[in-house]
Amino acid sequence: MRLEAITWDRLGDLLAERLLDLKPADGSPWPRIAFDGAPAAHPGDLAHRVREALRVRGRSALVVGTEGFLRPASVRLEYGHRDVEAYYSGWYDTGALWREVFGPLEAGGDGRVLPDLWDPAADRATRSPYVRLPPEGLLLMHGPFLLRHWFPFDLSVHVLLSPGALRRRTPEDEHWTLPAFERYERETDPAGTADVLVRADDPRHPAWSG
Repeated sequence: MRLEAITWDRLGDLLAERLLDLKPADGSPWPRIAFDGAPAAHPGDLAHRVREALRVRGRSALVVGTEGFLRPASVRLEYGHRDVEAYYSGWYDTGALWREVFGPLEAGGDGRVLPDLWDPAADRATRSPYVRLPPEGLLLMHGPFLLRHWFPFDLSVHVLLSPGALRRRTPEDEHWTLPAFERYERETDPAGTADVLVRADDPRHPAWSG
């Protein structure tokens, strides 16, 4: 796939322009967009950049990070602090994401979304208030492994790091997670299945598929 060099500011603007005309296939009034990538790729930074670009264009958007839907430590770390299978398949509360985020944004839903559920640092519920997205408001969800759960995204953006860049930019005490991202590449092929691909090996000089 051919990628074109771009700046982060320009990328945020172009993605926002593309999202202005996005219509969910299921008839929902709320477009749902994935910003998929390893933590070292910082997909959340791009999601927030797009939200700001949408705001100046008069469109509401809610950024939701899956780190706010981690399972409690007693469940997440049941098999130890460095269990790759648990990290890949059991750290994130996908049931809560379906119930509290995607369900309310289905056709006929009320648009009342919970932006986060669990504080992993304090290991307790956040008790955040619900947020009601107006019709045509956009959900911008970011996190790892998003494209393996059949979430009903209307557009997906994958922020890609080469294996070498992923290793360099992942803190050493988190290198144990790298096999999970190798498995994700094998099983899901996010670079090949995402609607938009952003390569961020050099964080100063991204490139994208257009």
